[in-house]
Amino acid sequence: MNPKQPSYRNVHNRFKLNGNSYSFDDLLEVANSFIKDGEPHQKEIGDFLMDWIDSKENILLQTSGSTGIPETICFPKQAMVNSALATGNHFNIKIGSKALNCLPAKYIAGKMMLVRAMILGLELDVVEPYGNILGNNTNTYDFAAMVPLQVENSLSNLNQIGTLLIGGAATSTKLIQKLKTKRTKCFITYGMTETLTHIASMSINSEKNFFRTLADVQISVDDRQCLCINAPYLSKDTIITNDLVTLEGNSSFKLLGRVDSVINSGGVKIIPEVVEQKISTFMGSNFFIGSQPDKQLGHKVILVVESKENKENLIQQIQDRNVLNSYEIPKKVFYMKSFKYTENGKLMRSKTLGLLLDCK
Repeated sequence: MNPKQPSYRNVHNRFKLNGNSYSFDDLLEVANSFIKDGEPHQKEIGDFLMDWIDSKENILLQTSGSTGIPETICFPKQAMVNSALATGNHFNIKIGSKALNCLPAKYIAGKMMLVRAMILGLELDVVEPYGNILGNNTNTYDFAAMVPLQVENSLSNLNQIGTLLIGGAATSTKLIQKLKTKRTKCFITYGMTETLTHIASMSINSEKNFFRTLADVQISVDDRQCLCINAPYLSKDTIITNDLVTLEGNSSFKLLGRVDSVINSGGVKIIPEVVEQKISTFMGSNFFIGSQPDKQLGHKVILVVESKENKENLIQQIQDRNVLNSYEIPKKVFYMKSFKYTENGKLMRSKTLGLLLDCK
């Protein structure tokens, strides 16, 4: 550890939780209070604080399971401290800033908001992570993080937040357009549990849709054209992802989609997320692009829509927009009453598609 870097025990003297100042030694009492008398979201915070203040140098973290079976991974607490400092530098977060945590502490995003507050010296308010986060809250905040569903539900009150990080699930083109009318500085983040949340961010006003990495993060691609991340402050190992990207130098990239979602249809490779982006501005319901086995093509492109009602001539309407090439146009549309999502609102694409096709 760099001798100038604080350790996880160095709770900043400006740290406040729900209006009260706490030192590291006070956290045991706070944790016990939350676990004993708190609401479910507070009990999760209590559990995390108990893990944070124990004598172990490492902590266990759970992945969301959006792309597979949820996993438990082990990380040094110091890496979480380093991640908090990197975020503070990247977004110029000041000591004493007021912050809002509306993310469940069960997962890494909620945990890291707590760590940032303790290490950077923030005044953190914690609220239940469901519904309209700001509906009955008139406070203003310098800094907050939300998943897209929370942002959508909070649009009418969003100007109460100065800088907002949006992550955990894909942010739709429609939501981005709505956010551009707000005073709030909004950033879409890229990251995962394995990177202790974000290692890159992109302003919603970015014209090229490229993410910019945090300081000391180096990126490259492997032979699949998937993103590889070197972040020494997090891990000495290279983190190899399944995310297809286009690089611009070694600190900027455009996210295309996941390599395990690519559809090979008649020998042509189609990235579902690219197709989704092209048609997102005129699709009224939640949807995704998937594939179905086909005798001639191997796999054919399909469109899956979350709706109780079928829309007539949807494929023809998509064709008329003239935004897709002939290979990308869905061959069939399926309607489902509800998709499968993780707790933080991320679409479980494979599980949803599996449920659909099992019924056919």
